[in-house]
Amino acid sequence: MIERACSGGYNPEMLHHWFSLLAPYLSVLGFVIGLPLVIAAYYESFKARQEARREREGTLHSQDCLEFVSSDGKCVNLVPLETLPTLPLAGEVILLPGRGTEVDGEFLTGAYLVERVEQFYSGAERKVRHLNEARLTKAVAYVTSLNPAPAQKIPSAVFDGIERC
Repeated sequence: MIERACSGGYNPEMLHHWFSLLAPYLSVLGFVIGLPLVIAAYYESFKARQEARREREGTLHSQDCLEFVSSDGKCVNLVPLETLPTLPLAGEVILLPGRGTEVDGEFLTGAYLVERVEQFYSGAERKVRHLNEARLTKAVAYVTSLNPAPAQKIPSAVFDGIERC
């Protein structure tokens, strides 16, 4: 057996000896790396479940935003709340960028009259919070367009039967 070990061949006893020396260090190293990975994976799955719940409730679309809604219930624009110094008041005229500048655009860039503003509050999601503390999570401003109605295009089919002079 000694001759075989000295000749450079495979020795399972020597391999077992090295593994027995390294095993305590490798188990501690695996624990130090593995535990934070398990905690991070659990935290990410927890956040994903919270986001899915908020999506089902419909609060994720415009959370922490001021939403401008037209009279037919369509969203004209979203503005993050942290960029606003104040909320618009009823009766104010505001200028909003729309979704298009042409006649075919759904909402034209221009002036809008604020009819009313609704504010939605929720409990503060901080580790340390005061009793009954709430924070503004969403505001909805109902607006009416003050833009002149765009000129309607007359289809060319209307002129097909008319003789030209």
